Amino acid sequence: MKFGITLFTSDRGITPASAAAASERCGFDSFYVPEHTHIPARRDAAHPQTGDETLPDDRYMRTLDPWVALATAASVTERIALGTAVALPVEHDPITLAKTIASLDHLSGGRVVLGVGYGWNLDELTDHGVPPGRRRTMLREYLEAMQALWSQQEAEYDGEFVKFGPSWAWPKTIQQPRVPVIVGAAGNEKNFKWIARSADGWMTTPIEQDIDDNVLLLRRIWQEAGREGAPQIVVLAGKPDQEKLARWEALGVTEVVFGVPDKSEAEVEAYLERLAGKLNREPVAR
Repeated sequence: MKFGITLFTSDRGITPASAAAASERCGFDSFYVPEHTHIPARRDAAHPQTGDETLPDDRYMRTLDPWVALATAASVTERIALGTAVALPVEHDPITLAKTIASLDHLSGGRVVLGVGYGWNLDELTDHGVPPGRRRTMLREYLEAMQALWSQQEAEYDGEFVKFGPSWAWPKTIQQPRVPVIVGAAGNEKNFKWIARSADGWMTTPIEQDIDDNVLLLRRIWQEAGREGAPQIVVLAGKPDQEKLARWEALGVTEVVFGVPDKSEAEVEAYLERLAGKLNREPVAR
């Protein structure tokens, strides 16, 4: 079971590049950042954690662009995986986004992990022209179209939301036929059927910690869909609990990701060193 770090990026505190480099030095396997293009000041959508229009953290309105953030991280690291927790592809042009992700995977040596979400903030999605009732279909088409651009010599796609004729697009992603796609969503049958059809794994929500039954449900749905192997399962955790970590590993959880604060570089590095010690991670010499 791997261990990763997520930084809720903002325009204050440690930079993504410094946080990723420190995470790599401390022996962590992955580094994740979130995405929100903007937060409408007036919203009807309820946040999953608060249950109403209030936000649990002001960083939602201060997040950095995830792909710019991960590009800076790629330039100062060598082995750590670089992912999103989570990105919102439907808020972008799919052809342009495919180019961005392929470029990062190419330049980083094949280290990109595409964590995606359907988007809880319907007001934010509406500003991008996303029909709330069609966001799942739209995301599926985006992923299929981007995979075509990443893997086919002459790609084309004809869907409801994405259409383009035979096209050339390089670079291709190093990881083929696509970068790993992990869906961050609540653990339920509807979401797991979507994952089994269109993705490579599941990322839990931060408030979801009792995952045993859901892991078994996902595996059953995965097998019934005829998928080979096992789905990737990424758990967003709080503080490390050795008993819980052992149980998750036995269940087949592939990765556990811990958050770090957007504080000063010295404070975050000290936090990472303490966390690495609790998880018995070996520092990596550079």
